Amino acid sequence: MEQYSGLIMILIMFVAMWFILIRPAKKRQQETQSMQSGLQRGDKVITIGGLHGEIDSIEDTAVTLKIADNVRVKFDRQAIGRVVNGDQLK
Repeated sequence: MEQYSGLIMILIMFVAMWFILIRPAKKRQQETQSMQSGLQRGDKVITIGGLHGEIDSIEDTAVTLKIADNVRVKFDRQAIGRVVNGDQLK
């Protein structure tokens, strides 16, 4: 019976680690992918580098952001960190 107690402890630690670390990380990753695939023209976004802008156009793997009048920059779609409403940009 003692030989199984060590195995059971390792199994319990693995299950606890899965619930504490792995499961939330996978959920965040799925939410991020869902947000990035649902981007639309006119959405106000913040890139992972902290640049604030509005989506001007969307391609398969890239988006063009309008960051000021007559200033547009092209980013990889994965560089979009989050979509925000207008109140959070000001």
